Amino acid sequence: MTAINQLQPQALWQWFDQICAIPHPSKHEQALSAHIQAWAKDKQLDIVEDKVGNLIIKKPATPGMENRKVVALQAHIDMVPQKNADKEHDFEKDPIIPFVDGEWVKATGTTLGADNGIGMASALAVLGSDDIPHGPLEVLLTIDEEAGMTGAFGLEAGYLDAEILINTDSEQEGEIYMGCAGGVDAQISVPMVWQSPEQSNATYTLTLSGLKGGHSGVNIHLGRGNANKLLARFLFNHADELALELTNFSGGSLRNAIPREASVSFMLPAENVSKLEELTQTFQALVREELAIADPGMLFELAEVPAATQVMSEDAQNTLIDLLNACPNGVIRMSDEVEGVTETSLNVGVISTETESVEVLCLIRSLIDSGRQDVETVLTSLTNLAGAEIEFSGAYPGWKPDNSSPVMALVRETYDSIYNKEPVIMVIHAGLECGLFKKPYPEMDMVSIGPTIRYPHSPDEKVLIETVDQYYKLLLAVLERIPEKD
Repeated sequence: MTAINQLQPQALWQWFDQICAIPHPSKHEQALSAHIQAWAKDKQLDIVEDKVGNLIIKKPATPGMENRKVVALQAHIDMVPQKNADKEHDFEKDPIIPFVDGEWVKATGTTLGADNGIGMASALAVLGSDDIPHGPLEVLLTIDEEAGMTGAFGLEAGYLDAEILINTDSEQEGEIYMGCAGGVDAQISVPMVWQSPEQSNATYTLTLSGLKGGHSGVNIHLGRGNANKLLARFLFNHADELALELTNFSGGSLRNAIPREASVSFMLPAENVSKLEELTQTFQALVREELAIADPGMLFELAEVPAATQVMSEDAQNTLIDLLNACPNGVIRMSDEVEGVTETSLNVGVISTETESVEVLCLIRSLIDSGRQDVETVLTSLTNLAGAEIEFSGAYPGWKPDNSSPVMALVRETYDSIYNKEPVIMVIHAGLECGLFKKPYPEMDMVSIGPTIRYPHSPDEKVLIETVDQYYKLLLAVLERIPEKD
């Protein structure tokens, strides 16, 4: 048995250990889905895989609770695949290696997948139990939540009978979520013209690393460094001075993760190399001072590489640098209605250099549609001025808060009765799937709870052990208190 298998509640942690052992990054959940389906059939549970790959598992009520309202427990199967640069790991083949570090469970150099593996494990533990009282129960496990919410978009009416849905994707014990942000992807294409180098005879790659990164919604207000933006800032200030001729710009790996690393390759006159080294060290010290509290670990590394045969034209290079430097990033506006919650934000998430363009993938989030649309117009104006192109896709709605929600009141009262304190009622600046569920199931009453997870979407992700037990006790108590059908 591994260390996490010995934690309490044991049934939940045993499931989480199994989940970690089976690769399940976004868009590659098939192996884990097949494992769950085989287990459910062995337990003689009713299980269906819908058209897009979501799993719906149903379990009858425990004796005497048949007349309770039907409840759906919901989690997503996939996890965010992020690793440290020095970590050898294939997320499609290699297991996640969790370990106990004091009060926390972490992974070895990769994301842990507690988001949303703990929630999924809790639902499966309830399904597998013989001694947990509950009414008619359904478990909805969606696919591809982290990379496009494909499962939530594809969920159709008729699969669920539940009147109540408990989403398990929140990341702070003691908080009950009753609303979330919507979002949309923005892909900017900056046209590239290539030419032979004009005055360069040295070729280097400059890599910016060491940042914390994190969830582009939950952590966006913390002021952490964005590797793409910082590298663009350096180039804006020094590319002309150093006579740089760019050959490549790449950074980030997911549109919903704050980029921790970025790199640029370029040619330059050999006599400017010493000046380059000096300026990178000066810039590194400057950024470390600026981000001394929020993100002090930024590191520049310069490496000589084989000579390039083509570089960006001067106009194309200037357009790219100007656009990246001018592009908004981070918190756009804080909410007036919910104190301390980000209303609208933008994450410049992924940059990649292709043959005919440099592609910039951003994620806009907002609690209100008009906030999201306003940022869309800003980016459109910026790309128009730059002679670039922009395409918006994958828009999903927010989950509008309902202060009169009966299940929210039930969870709040249950939490107070267990822990003798009021939970915090919150709206989260992240893309929970609840807003999308409202389309096929408009009358469903929903709430979101979960344990304390820190630094999701980054290799620093960790889950606080004691809060997993607290969350699970709350979940079981709520299931026991679900009211009877009207």
